[in-house]
Amino acid sequence: MQKHSDKPSTQLLSAVLQKAGIHNIVISPGSRNAPLIIEFTSQPAFHNLSVVDERVAGFFALGMAQQTGQPTVLVCTSGSALLNYYPAIAEAFYSHIPLIVVSADRPQKWIDQGEGQTIRQHNVFKNHSWYNVTLSETGTEQDLEKIKNAVETAFKQCGPVHINMPFDEPLYQIVETGLPETGKLQTTWQDRVFEISFLEQFEKKWQASKRKMILVGQHYPSEFLQLQLNKLAEDPSVIILTENISNVTNDRFINNIDQAIFSLDDVTLKYLKPDLLLTIGRNIVSKKVKQFLRKHKPVEHWHIENTALPPDTFEVLSQHFDTSPEMFLSQFLFLVKPVPSDYQQNWLDIKRKHKQRHQQFLERTGFSDLKSFELISQNIPSNYMVHWGNSSTVRYAQLFDYRQDIIHFSNRGTSGIDGSTSTAVGAAYVSDRPVMLVTGDISFLYDSNGLWHKYLKDNFKIILINNGGGEIFNFIPGPAQTSALEEFFVTKHHHDASHLAEMYQFEYKKVTDLKELKSGLKKLFAQNNRPQILEIDTKEVDNAGILKAYFNNIKQ
Repeated sequence: MQKHSDKPSTQLLSAVLQKAGIHNIVISPGSRNAPLIIEFTSQPAFHNLSVVDERVAGFFALGMAQQTGQPTVLVCTSGSALLNYYPAIAEAFYSHIPLIVVSADRPQKWIDQGEGQTIRQHNVFKNHSWYNVTLSETGTEQDLEKIKNAVETAFKQCGPVHINMPFDEPLYQIVETGLPETGKLQTTWQDRVFEISFLEQFEKKWQASKRKMILVGQHYPSEFLQLQLNKLAEDPSVIILTENISNVTNDRFINNIDQAIFSLDDVTLKYLKPDLLLTIGRNIVSKKVKQFLRKHKPVEHWHIENTALPPDTFEVLSQHFDTSPEMFLSQFLFLVKPVPSDYQQNWLDIKRKHKQRHQQFLERTGFSDLKSFELISQNIPSNYMVHWGNSSTVRYAQLFDYRQDIIHFSNRGTSGIDGSTSTAVGAAYVSDRPVMLVTGDISFLYDSNGLWHKYLKDNFKIILINNGGGEIFNFIPGPAQTSALEEFFVTKHHHDASHLAEMYQFEYKKVTDLKELKSGLKKLFAQNNRPQILEIDTKEVDNAGILKAYFNNIKQ
């Protein structure tokens, strides 16, 4: 017999999670969730972590689930604590990351009756989750089925679910008993295999097209997918466009989309329009490629993804293959053959010319955000995992090439700046790879509580690009035409990370010129016995002007 909370519903939940092989539980402190804390911390099957700030806890759990591929359980008390999970839940929903959110609640009779820490928690995440349920207080057979449905859905949909659990007082009672039986639980599904007769109709369209584009969005690292795309790139009628968070690369791919197309005129873009577009993954960073394909629409758009909600990003989706890209291509590659065409070569000629202009510009560029990203890309050691902060950070990152053994992640589901640090720290906690976060100052300061816990690994590194505000608003058209640019868009500031580094016991170095940056990067990657922050201070540099000059140079 083991110790358990005396609340039957907690015992049911514990039994189902253990049956599903779920181990990681991220708990934020509270009183109403005491039965859940007692239950989970009493069971050796669970690995429990304490993260006080619920918004941080949500993204920390997301980072863990992102790397393990298994649902992470989030546990919080009642009231507004639950709402602080919402940014991470929305990110998980659009990035296909499994989370099981478990919230304590007051009994139904106290909702809207002036009771403290009491809000309407039932279905609070219904717009950005796959399953939502409020259990009874007694732990019935119906409750068991609801819990099983929630857990199975988290696995099947690879996204967030919410289990809301009302508890009446007393909350801290303990009993010794065995866990209840759960019955069968399904946590694995096979990729769909298509009939050859079904695929043949698409093979005919593929073979008839001399201008085929494969656009790979955010995707987990996959050696098999890399090999399949390499094979497709042997077809001269196929051009493959990727980003660093696609985690596939090849000299015959367009690996830096904005570098290739940002400065192309509309006549050229119309000429480069594909007849057939095949998309893999989702959450494309490049706004330019989305504008290009929305204006110059392909005749056919096929999307491959295991999802119930395929995105129609270019408003011309004609076919969704509901399976993994690897499974689809393992069948489709046997049906198709190369088609004579100059389509790929036309793209590669543009790539070569723009790459030369890129290199020429960088050779004469001094200390700046742009130059910093060049040096970062050249100095990341083998086998690193890099998490890219949002806004300008992830966009700068797309202009450069990286070692093939580096893997890349970014919170591109909602593209928010709010949880970049917490996600990277959570990913680092469960990863065998050294992990580095590259982030902007606004994102870093916004999520500084992401360092407020005891789970930082010694080899975790942060590169902080501090240009004194949201520099992206100095580059995009629109904000500069208003009177609110610096205060309400850029949000200018004079802070650095020195005090936060001291508080959280990071080794810290700030650099303000090119020589210091080169030595700082060398030192950053040479030491792994303490978390580190390298702050690159470019506040005195006209970064927006340099970036505009960069794209103008490529255009020439």
